[in-house]
Amino acid sequence: MLDKDRWLLPEGIEDVLPSAAARLERLRRELLDLFGGWGYELVIPPLVEYLESLLTGTGNDLDLQTFKITDQLTGRLMGVRADMTPQVARIDAHLLKRDAPTRLCYLDTVLHTRPDGFSRSRNPLQVGAELYGHSGVESEAEILCLMLEMLKLAGIGAVHVDLGHVGIFRGLARAAGLNAEQEAVLFDALQRKAKAEIEEFLTGWSLDAVQRRRIVSLVELNGGDEVLSDAEVALRGAGDAVRGALDNLRSIADAVRRQAPQQTLYFDLAELRGYHYYTGVVFAAFVPGHGQAIAQGGRYDDIGRVFGRARPATGFGADIKTLLALSTQPLPERPGAIFAPCENDSALQALVRTLRAQGERVVYALPGQTGGAREVGCDRVVKKQKGVWTVIKTEEK
Repeated sequence: MLDKDRWLLPEGIEDVLPSAAARLERLRRELLDLFGGWGYELVIPPLVEYLESLLTGTGNDLDLQTFKITDQLTGRLMGVRADMTPQVARIDAHLLKRDAPTRLCYLDTVLHTRPDGFSRSRNPLQVGAELYGHSGVESEAEILCLMLEMLKLAGIGAVHVDLGHVGIFRGLARAAGLNAEQEAVLFDALQRKAKAEIEEFLTGWSLDAVQRRRIVSLVELNGGDEVLSDAEVALRGAGDAVRGALDNLRSIADAVRRQAPQQTLYFDLAELRGYHYYTGVVFAAFVPGHGQAIAQGGRYDDIGRVFGRARPATGFGADIKTLLALSTQPLPERPGAIFAPCENDSALQALVRTLRAQGERVVYALPGQTGGAREVGCDRVVKKQKGVWTVIKTEEK
């Protein structure tokens, strides 16, 4: 490596400098207070775990995003977490072992092998909340409304919320007798809303006209409340699983509107984000001008089964760095500071201790340093006036 490249960071890995770090820390504290006010307890899982724990349940889809390392103590493969959701599920199932509903939240760094999200970062600061032990629509409504409160607190305006339900496509695929390979091909085409491809696949698989029409209709079933009414017509006769998923989606939307009547909801029945691990409703938040979801979640029941205890579960996650990058809140003014001489004077040192105890930032002027109060961000100085150490504005003489 050339000397001039010695301090370059890997692509997608970035430093957080003082101003941005202060904003991140301020939002971090506010979000944790918000979650705490809703009854969500903070957990801090480890940065690395054995692969079989990280890549189970929800984690299976994260294999390509997970850095693998070898544990020098055991020789076993470990992974650097790419998502904290499987870790929190392990804590609920294996460590807490509560029977009552459990609300947990988290906020920490994850690492991705490939860039992801708004900033193309590979080290997002992931924040999220999970609710275990309750399978009713009230749980989804609570989680979705908490996500909306999080976005509001972060200064995100004009949020567009999409809802879908993996049970609709899953029910149609099973009723049509599709095998795993066919289901995967169809899933990919639906995500791209490639209607012509879908019709070609279904015709080639010799599905009857009614089954083809139902599956193809998913491409067009997106929009406002009319989508659910249209879906009841388009998917009539598709079976109990599909009808139950539609009813569940409608009930969740009604419950959310009771808590957040000002929020407009949209529906997309071809939305299958996280299809391989979600078991029910899925939702995502978008903002104008940004094509990727800024927060997303859904129901993923039984994730704890591999840890010895299956529990209903629903939750959401987001990247705090993305939220701040999209925030419309003005930057907070940098708090002032006080510049104090570095002298062996007990009265001066007592004053500095008092000021710091009152929440002031006090910076000592180091002997021989370059730059004065202004250069180190201080708007006041400590000077001795008439034998007493006094805090004065920097412009005062």
